[in-house]
Amino acid sequence: MATEITIIDYTVPADVYARYGADFDTEAVNNAVLAELNAIVPEGVTVQRNGKVFAEKQAEDVARGLDWPQLLGSIDLDQILAAHGR
Repeated sequence: MATEITIIDYTVPADVYARYGADFDTEAVNNAVLAELNAIVPEGVTVQRNGKVFAEKQAEDVARGLDWPQLLGSIDLDQILAAHGR
């Protein structure tokens, strides 16, 4: 059974899209960010679409200590946006 640890906002804000001045598939962008985030969090930690972070018993302490802004900042948003332009 997993424990809810926190809620994070991993979605890309509108001002980021505005800075690029292009049209993007925002759902695909957010899905890609979520996939990347779940790929880099430790085993036993999962971020759901609603932003809730869950951790298995053995990963709870690690999940509570994660630097979420740093993890989100490590995702190559430029690459994701380039892949999901319209």
